[in-house]
Amino acid sequence: MIEQLVNQIDARFAELERQMSDPEVIGDRQRYADAGRAYSELEPAARLAAEWRRAVDDEAGARELLAEDGDDPELRELQATARARIDALDEEIRLAMVERDPNDDKNVIVEIRPGAGGDEAGLFAGDLYRMFTRYAERRGFQIEPMSEGNGQYTLAVKGDGAYSVFKFEGGTHRVQRVPETESQGRTHTSTATVAVLPEAEDVDVDVNENDLQIDVYRSSGPGGQSVNTTDSAVRITHRPSGVVVSMQDEKSQLQNREKAMRVLRARLYERALAEQQARLAANRLEQVGSGERAEKIRTYNFPQGRVSDHRIKLTVHNLDAILGGELDELTAALQDDEKRRRLEGQADGR
Repeated sequence: MIEQLVNQIDARFAELERQMSDPEVIGDRQRYADAGRAYSELEPAARLAAEWRRAVDDEAGARELLAEDGDDPELRELQATARARIDALDEEIRLAMVERDPNDDKNVIVEIRPGAGGDEAGLFAGDLYRMFTRYAERRGFQIEPMSEGNGQYTLAVKGDGAYSVFKFEGGTHRVQRVPETESQGRTHTSTATVAVLPEAEDVDVDVNENDLQIDVYRSSGPGGQSVNTTDSAVRITHRPSGVVVSMQDEKSQLQNREKAMRVLRARLYERALAEQQARLAANRLEQVGSGERAEKIRTYNFPQGRVSDHRIKLTVHNLDAILGGELDELTAALQDDEKRRRLEGQADGR
């Protein structure tokens, strides 16, 4: 079975290499971009397939020499090492070929809201906003602040693969620490909720203008003269779903409307995805990647300097680095877990 998969990977990779050197494909910008994207996605699996072939050759060569020359400790060790690597590569190749989330390449809109804990929850929401901003910068993504106020933050993260990185941050984040206002040094627990929405294109979500109620009003809070003295704030209500989005940070009503529509599309798209995933997972105990945010996904414990991700039962003792945007270890572990779950789901579906 694995040999058949390796053959398929080799054949597909060779075909993509041929396409990328074909003048006809090079002359067609869209075809060339599609071939390049497919090549990049398949390249890790192709490297593993080549390593699998080398390990198979090593194991076969050691076995033949043992049959000809009799027992030899070095050959026996080479054969055992090659066999172990073949077995390991079997799973690695299957994981590499797991079907990707079709939204992984999309930009994302991240919404952060204070949860339980009063003022401390608002401060924690700000910590998460800074953490995500630094993480996005480290990954080379472009950041677009969209809305900020009352401890709530909305930002867009743009770049190839943004959703594949940030989708694991959706959920309830919990912090355990001593607030600056606590005179007796008692540890408090607060929460903030994070929604990570793949940004929808016009073709992803059909929003009927007749379904929208659009209200304009005067912006409140800090701002320049034109922000607070004109009806530039916009509130859009999608009547069929009841989703409401408000924007007031821009001076222009048109700019606030454009941002509000982007968030509205993203929320409606995520809702449609959640409904689809719930249907697909109806016969399973646990939904994979459904975007459910009801339960706490991660705890940031300041007294012990640790961060625990409850979904994969992983605890790291570098809280300062995590809050500084160094989330790579957590993201990699969550991506591996997602691949294994998807692989199990594919096996169950056969």
